[in-house]
Amino acid sequence: MVYIGIGSNLGNRIDNIEKAKYYLTINGINILRSSRYYETPSWPDPSKPKFINIVIKSDTRISPKNFLKVSKLIEYKLGRKKKFLNSPRTCDIDIISYRNKVISGKIKIPHERMSKRNFVLIPLFEIAPNFVHPKTNKNIKKLIFSLSNKDITSIKYI
Repeated sequence: MVYIGIGSNLGNRIDNIEKAKYYLTINGINILRSSRYYETPSWPDPSKPKFINIVIKSDTRISPKNFLKVSKLIEYKLGRKKKFLNSPRTCDIDIISYRNKVISGKIKIPHERMSKRNFVLIPLFEIAPNFVHPKTNKNIKKLIFSLSNKDITSIKYI
């Protein structure tokens, strides 16, 4: 399975996520399951607009390299501007995990910060409660319980 994170903190955040899902689908990324919407403070600067995030499950056979091209095109199409690291954005699409593979280089899979992000782990647990991190072999529950109490309590589904 392939797990993909989608987030937005500018404009109509839910609409941006739904459009991203549509564009993924028409580009060959079949969506098998989607989490609910989760809202979190912006990181690392909580004074920026709040994010809404989801995680989707796909059985796509598109390579990670081609997925990256597709996702960047979708982000651009939805109005994402490259300003500076962690700046607010209309759309952000990340590969969280790709068929239990560990890949390093330009594309890093699993996503190197996934185990520190409540907005990835909690929606991922919702759609894949038996997920095991391909690199650390920790199950999703252990990953969630390694988060700080603040990270666990600052996320809410909407």
